Amino acid sequence: MIIVTGAAGFIGSCLISKLNQENFNFIIAVDDFSHPEKEANLAHKRIQERVDRTDFFRWLDANYQEVEFIFHIGARTDTTEFDREIFDQLNVDYSKQIWERCIDYQIPLVYASSAATYGLGELGYDDNESLIPQLKPLNPYGDSKNEFDSWALEQERKPFFWAGLKFFNVYGPNEYHKGRMASVIFHAHRQICQSGEMKLFRSHNPDYADGEQMRDFVYVKDVVEVCSFLMHHRRNSGIYNLGSGKARTFRDLAENTFRALGLEPTISYIDTPADIRDKYQYFTQANMAKLRSIGYDRPFHTLEEGITDYVQNYLQGKNYF
Repeated sequence: MIIVTGAAGFIGSCLISKLNQENFNFIIAVDDFSHPEKEANLAHKRIQERVDRTDFFRWLDANYQEVEFIFHIGARTDTTEFDREIFDQLNVDYSKQIWERCIDYQIPLVYASSAATYGLGELGYDDNESLIPQLKPLNPYGDSKNEFDSWALEQERKPFFWAGLKFFNVYGPNEYHKGRMASVIFHAHRQICQSGEMKLFRSHNPDYADGEQMRDFVYVKDVVEVCSFLMHHRRNSGIYNLGSGKARTFRDLAENTFRALGLEPTISYIDTPADIRDKYQYFTQANMAKLRSIGYDRPFHTLEEGITDYVQNYLQGKNYF
């Protein structure tokens, strides 16, 4: 059996599709299943059992001998949520309980960290574990992910194989339920289809022209390929960046979304909201050398390739992966 937490969410459901493609069909899906808008993410997937996240540890204590691997993808990911108690409970304490059981039951673990841990990038975007205690995230979500990363590194007892993955700006199918937290590409597609134009945030940093703010956008199909690689690899435990390794501008993103729709770009600019302006990242780019150094050699989708696939094969028909 393979366990996927956050199974009904964006990345978790795509990971289950990838596992099914590899003929792993004994999947234990762990999540809060009370959100009907996420139900379509799991339709037609081969899952052995659904376990509510509040029942998961009782289930694992009873069934651990059958578990081969845990992907802990579930988390509270809302960067606009400022109730630290929620993050302590769902992102930190819950993850610690999974970690401890993976040690006791000899289960390998891959868990989701986040590039939100890097804050404004004052120390760069290298997945150097010695720098993790010095990082300064910009919100409680980033704090919670960095707190667990730091805690994991401090532990004398560790699972025999474990990896934390710092997801950068992930986009792709199965994010229909995410609302304002969905990727910029999702919102660009919707905005273009509704109005024929795309509004981007104006730059408030003199070093960047309007639309030239840059992010490392990574396609979800690449994310789940890396997860699969690590499940089979099971060596070189540690914390790894997971981006495309190539920063691209928001203008690039918008123009490629128009092109995928067969339209000429019409782009205008609006002020970045004042409440997030001082915490706005103007540049992120994952250094991917560490993951490459342990043998991951598959190419990542370019932004052009990822957007074309996402728009034409998923968003246009509201299809699922």
